[in-house]
Amino acid sequence: MPVERDPHLPRDAGRRDVLKASVTAGGAAAVAPLLSPTAAGAKPDRAAAPNAVAVTLRVNGEDRRLTLDPRTTLLDALREHLQLTGSKKGCGLGQCGACTVLLDGKRVKACLWLAALAEGREITTIEGLGRGDQLHPLQAAFIERDAFQCGYCTSGQIMAGVACIAEGHAGSAQEIREWMSGNICRCGAYDHIVAAIHDTARKAPQGG
Repeated sequence: MPVERDPHLPRDAGRRDVLKASVTAGGAAAVAPLLSPTAAGAKPDRAAAPNAVAVTLRVNGEDRRLTLDPRTTLLDALREHLQLTGSKKGCGLGQCGACTVLLDGKRVKACLWLAALAEGREITTIEGLGRGDQLHPLQAAFIERDAFQCGYCTSGQIMAGVACIAEGHAGSAQEIREWMSGNICRCGAYDHIVAAIHDTARKAPQGG
């Protein structure tokens, strides 16, 4: 099945431009809004449940106030209420890793966390990794290494990879494979993912 061209990219965009847009957004969809995730603001909450709770989530350095059903997962709060759709819905069971985000710098599966329990914690999503037009080093390495195909798992792979490096578990290809085993790539781009993480880890400042 042919892949539809992203309407947000110019007609003369090269392969690198397409890859950069995809890896920044963590997938092919909704590239432009994800490059400036806070510009549009949060979508108005749906009709609040009778037992709704007020929750303030600190996402990518910004406090976002929401009124949520207490059963709302962190993943749904990010995607459905804050329109941060880079974190993907995969299995819903914490087994595929597509929804991986950082919570106080530690990787978590957002589908397994209740949003209310993340209040007061520092949440980082794929949209918060870069600085404006400047990609995070691991995002750039994913492009250089062609570390994705369909792109659906890419945001989770990158977030887990950032944590893997920070945890000191990126010393070898075998170590990376072991500590990244909670993130599934159904396209089988594992060799390229491992190479991208290894490249980034070797270039990272030591002792910082």
